[in-house]
Amino acid sequence: MAEQYYASKKYNVAQQLYEDLFTYYKGDPRYEDMIYKYAYCFYYQRDYLSAENYFKNFLEIFPKSTKAEEMDYMRCFCYYKQSPKTDLDQSNTVKAIGAMQTFIANHPGSARITDANKVIDECRAKLEIKSFKAATLYYNLGQYKAAALSFTNLINDYPDSNKGDEYKLMVLRSYYAYALMSIEDKQRERYEQVITEYNDFIDRYPDSKLLKEAERYYNLSQNNLKALTK
Repeated sequence: MAEQYYASKKYNVAQQLYEDLFTYYKGDPRYEDMIYKYAYCFYYQRDYLSAENYFKNFLEIFPKSTKAEEMDYMRCFCYYKQSPKTDLDQSNTVKAIGAMQTFIANHPGSARITDANKVIDECRAKLEIKSFKAATLYYNLGQYKAAALSFTNLINDYPDSNKGDEYKLMVLRSYYAYALMSIEDKQRERYEQVITEYNDFIDRYPDSKLLKEAERYYNLSQNNLKALTK
């Protein structure tokens, strides 16, 4: 009956029946398949926290099973399924990345590596968006130094991002606003910081469509430095 309920996707009932049968089937050749399906009962009911635990449990009981690689992947995948919207805590997103990286290292010939890399890329994209929102919030609140540092961290943390020049422009904008609002004694060094960031911009992104906008902050800073000298 447990098998019939599982086949008909009545996973909550199948799960309860499997639990009742475990005591009697330990050591039986069918026990492995029961544990396997039992773990999937939680997964299909979207109880990913429990599913992760039972996929792990399968691996501990049957480490040499032909299903071990699949169970290891699904255990990692459960972290990904628990990853929330970007506005919320991303602990499970970070865990998903680490788990999938470990899976790839432990199963170098696996056919699931492509899928594992897709999960990693998607999770990293989510973390990038969250970091971008945090940096933008600093800027909107007028915390320009914090914004500049946050956008710099974005560039360093996601060097392959296709938005690197956008982040760098925000570094320029943030440092320029920071200099503009500073007391006169601090303005020189802060305008010079804008110029330093501009030079880094043209080194990193010589073909960027945002080059003219970056150059505007460079020219404004140069003019303000001349005015300070006078």
